[in-house]
Amino acid sequence: MSAPVPLTIASNEAEAEIIRGLLETAGIPSMHRPTNFGAGATDGFTPSGAREVLVNPEQLEDAKIVLEDAGI
Repeated sequence: MSAPVPLTIASNEAEAEIIRGLLETAGIPSMHRPTNFGAGATDGFTPSGAREVLVNPEQLEDAKIVLEDAGI
């Protein structure tokens, strides 16, 4: 199994979970983790900070299409 790769950055944990739900509906497993990408951009006003959403590299292109179709 390959190491997960970044798909997108969510502004907080709630947004990351919405993205994960969309991916799960399409049969694409994913995970999220804290990231410091854009640190300071919101001056700490998000409850959990930015989250990086990751998928298996083999499903990266399919995951991008899911997000694009959803307008994300």
